[in-house]
Order: sequence, then C-alpha cells, then structure tokens
Amino acid sequence: MTQRIVIENAAIATVDAQDTEYACGHVVLAGHRIESVGAGRAPEDLEDVTRRIDATGHLVTPGLVSTHHHFYQWITRGLATDHNLFDWLVALYPTWARIDEPMVRAAAQGSLAMMARGGVTTAMDHHYVFPRGAGDLSGAIIGAARDMGVRFTLARGSMDRGEKDGGLPPDFAVESLEDALTATEETVRRHHDASFDAMTQVAVAPCSPFSVSTELLRRGAELARGLGVRLHTHGSETVEEEKFCHELFGMGPTDYFESTGWLGEDVWMAHCVHMNDSDIEAFARTRTGVAHCPSSNARLAAGIARVPDMLAAGVPVGLGVDGTASNESGELHTELRNALLINRLGAHREAALTTRRALRLGTYGGARVLGRAAEIGSLEPGKLADLVLWRMDTLAHASIADPVTALVLGAAAPVTASFVNGRQIVEDGRLLTADEDAIARVTREEAQRLARIAARG
Repeated sequence: MTQRIVIENAAIATVDAQDTEYACGHVVLAGHRIESVGAGRAPEDLEDVTRRIDATGHLVTPGLVSTHHHFYQWITRGLATDHNLFDWLVALYPTWARIDEPMVRAAAQGSLAMMARGGVTTAMDHHYVFPRGAGDLSGAIIGAARDMGVRFTLARGSMDRGEKDGGLPPDFAVESLEDALTATEETVRRHHDASFDAMTQVAVAPCSPFSVSTELLRRGAELARGLGVRLHTHGSETVEEEKFCHELFGMGPTDYFESTGWLGEDVWMAHCVHMNDSDIEAFARTRTGVAHCPSSNARLAAGIARVPDMLAAGVPVGLGVDGTASNESGELHTELRNALLINRLGAHREAALTTRRALRLGTYGGARVLGRAAEIGSLEPGKLADLVLWRMDTLAHASIADPVTALVLGAAAPVTASFVNGRQIVEDGRLLTADEDAIARVTREEAQRLARIAARG
C-alpha cells in the first residue's frame, strides 16, 4: 500500500522546464515520490490518503539544494572578519588543523540544522581537513546528515601541498598523496549510493590549486571516473589564486584545471569569481558546473562572479552557503536574495537576474550541478518528494502579491513544513529530527574546546 500526502490550496512554483506555476494548486506525494502536481484541489477519491494539508497562504517550491559548504567551520564562526581569502586561510588553518571527530560531528549537526530549518532538503559538505588521529571524520559527517534526514553529498576533500611545498596549510594539516587517494577511495566504496533515491552520495574533491599537488588533481580525477562519481574543487576564487597559478604553472586556473582532467559534465567548482570569456566558454563547452556563493564572496572581498554570463553561455550554476567561517548565517535561502542583489551590482545591473532565475539557481540549478536533476530540483510527477511549504501570509510577506518575489526579495520566509523523500523533517520552523537547543549547546562547547586547544598551540 502506497500512502499518500495531499497538499492543496497553495501557490506552487514547480521550477520545471516551462517554469509552470499555479496560483492555487495541489501536490500529491505517494511514498517518497511526487505523484501529481496541478491546479485546484486534488481529486477527492484518492486512496490511502493519510494526511491532507491545507496550505492556504503558502508557497510550495522544490526543496533548496546547497552545492558548496564546509560544515566544520561552524565552530570557528566570527573570526578573521576583515581578511581576504589568503590571509583568512593563513589565520584559520592552524585552528582548523586541530579539529577532531566530536568537533566535526557537532559542527555538521549545527550546519545541517541551520540549513534544514531554512528549507534545504539536499546538502553537501566539502571536507578537506583530516588531521592525523582525528577519528572517522567522514563517517561523523555522513552520520549527522543521516540523522537529520537530509539528502546529502559528501565531497571527500584532501590537501597534500603544505607550507614546505609552497602551499598555505600547515604541514601537519595535510595528507600524503597516497594516503589521500586511498582514504578517498575507501570513503566512496563505503558510503556512495548510486541509486535514484539515494540519500548519501560521495564526490572526489581535492581542495584547491594552492593546497594540492598536480599529481593529486590528476589521479583524483582518474579515481573519480574509475569509481563513477563526481568531482569537486575550488576554482578561480580570487585574483591571488589566479596569480598563484600563473606563477606556479604558467597558466590561469581554468587552463590548469583542463590540463589535469578537471573540466567536464561530472565536475563542479566553487566560486569561479575571476573568469574571463574564454574560461566561461570552456566551462560551457564541457558543461562544468559552478557553485555560486555570493555571501562568502562578499565577506572575503573576492569579487562578483559573472553568473549572468555563465547562464547565458549554458554553464550549470547552483548556489552554495560556503563555510560558515565566511558566511556566518549558514542559511541557503538568504543566498537567493543575495545572488540577485549582488549580481545586479555587476555589469548587467537590473537585467542580471530575476526572482525566478534566483529560485531556479537554488533548486533545479543546484540539482543539475550535483548531477541529480532527474531526481530532484523541480516539482514534477515521478521525482523525489523533496519540497518546502513557505508561509506567505504573515506580516513579513502578506502585502506582496507575487509569492516568488516575496520569497526571494522579502525577509526570510517561515518554513511551515519541509519534506525529504516524503518524510517531514521541519514543522513550523522547528526540526522534527533533532533537538536544536541540544545542538546549540554542544556546538558552543566544542567551539570553546577547539579555541582552547588552538590557543595552546
């Protein structure tokens, strides 16, 4: 027997290929799939309906999809607030290099909780700091996502270029080339689920051009493709990175990535702020994806990514939170607004992004970047039942006639309900799968413990 949940009397933004919307419509969930979406009320004769939700005053959208994050940074928020990227990394790496499994588990819980209660149904974490003897960090992160009930991609990161090799991380914070590759392969084989309704997937993710060797990039790409998983890294984030690549490799970041096998439809990169026309053309030609992180880019004074040009060229683009040491709020729904506003400061001004394009970046765009556009990112029959009910009839939004405009440009909208795989994980803005107060207490304790350890050096 397939149990059904009926949601009706809601405004609906499906974010399908035609951007179909209903001023008053319904969604029917059958098990962990979307069975139907349409105008008006759902049929009254549906069988095995276990729940009917009157969503009057709400907007229903696909769940938000985060394409770039560093969960561990939840316990180092609010530090180095006036630094650019390289100085910020130099300031924080010595602290990050002392994380351990309890810290990482707590930080993952905090990061996931903040996103989930704000409408994220698919999260990802790019974790690349693996101090020796720190414990099973990948397992801790994946376990936190499983317990939270959020769909999840772990980008198993790595660094093998420490200070002695001209990199930024302290030498005791990096792995050897062989250790990084072996551990990454083990993580994929242990945790990656390639099925349609997978709750956990794993990507191969060397950190960045200035923290990994060329050999790790090359062999990491070969490993990922041999295992049939996706590839993720940072790219073209700052002018300092571009200068670093020219000095070390004799070419810019995009050409360097292409020379190491790191462009392709199975690749997505974070930031991509400093891209010229030929870089964008290369990404479009190879269908390499981009995780746009507007708040972090502003926080670190990195610049404004050329998102309108990328979209016009056909580059897949999604939104990312980035680590909460450079985006202290840790909320993806605020990135819808910030993506629109920050890109309107760029060359295209008021024509840069629309509210609906911003919503698409945070839903279908993210699903495409993660390689899951067939399963999530839009409200269509047969897709997985990941969706959010945003309340739009409160003081904050009630006088805005267009609910999508209200969601993107208005104050953060309350989440009345969030479903992942047909299971409700948020109700009236509170998590159903975790104790938020307990998470707040533990993350504070672990942040303080890390600060004490770092202070002792």
